[in-house]
Amino acid sequence: MDAQRNPGGNLFDRARHCLDLADPAAKVAATAAAAAAFVAGELALDDASPPLPIGAPGRPSRLRLVAPRQLPSRSLGSALGRAALIHAVAHIEFNAINLAWDAVYRFRGMPEGYYRDWVGVAADEARHYSLLEARLAELGFAYGDFAAHDGLWDMATKTADSCLARMALVPRVLEARGLDVTPGMIERLRRAGDEPTAAILELILREEVAHVAAGSRWFAWCCARAGLEAEAAFAALIARHAPGAVKGPFNTAARLAAGFSAAELARLEAAA
Repeated sequence: MDAQRNPGGNLFDRARHCLDLADPAAKVAATAAAAAAFVAGELALDDASPPLPIGAPGRPSRLRLVAPRQLPSRSLGSALGRAALIHAVAHIEFNAINLAWDAVYRFRGMPEGYYRDWVGVAADEARHYSLLEARLAELGFAYGDFAAHDGLWDMATKTADSCLARMALVPRVLEARGLDVTPGMIERLRRAGDEPTAAILELILREEVAHVAAGSRWFAWCCARAGLEAEAAFAALIARHAPGAVKGPFNTAARLAAGFSAAELARLEAAA
């Protein structure tokens, strides 16, 4: 699909258009416009054209992707180290825009509330990315100045044939990890005297709880549709697709607010 064409008045075409855009400013602007159009009732849920097979999303050509172990560890005591951390989080948020739009585009026949949730998530993630990009610019850097890894999109590819697996493994495993580690990042940034970045991460942390909760809600819905017990299905999917990906310690309050049960958390803590 040509990312520059007029995406029209179909939600799935508009989602694909946003997904394909490589320029971050264009993707952010198109995401905001699509979300506003959907809320206004201007985009039809017409799935006449089936989704194309999943491929790489639109992203800047200058962005260098490497294995996670190839990313250097940097101290937050320097501007370079803080910029590297901000870049890493900006990359996660940029990926999250693509993940939300792919969840809209790929999985058809879901209730309207599903699309409302993930369009809203896409808009939030675009706003988060913009805040981080602006902060990065204040430090003299831009998105693409540091290498990044592609773990989030790798999982999207693995779950492209199953909404149930996608809801389990992207929001409830990979994105939920952000709920656990972000408080520590905020504390380290404050110790380093970087209050502006800490404030951005506090905002993101508050809003990401609702994003993970959307994953919990639609994972449970998919399990009910398939006649599966949700907690057992979740454990089986982790064992099959993401062994070792669940690590503690957990942000218990945030995870409970995001739809994890106390029993699930106890099982995850035992496995971690």
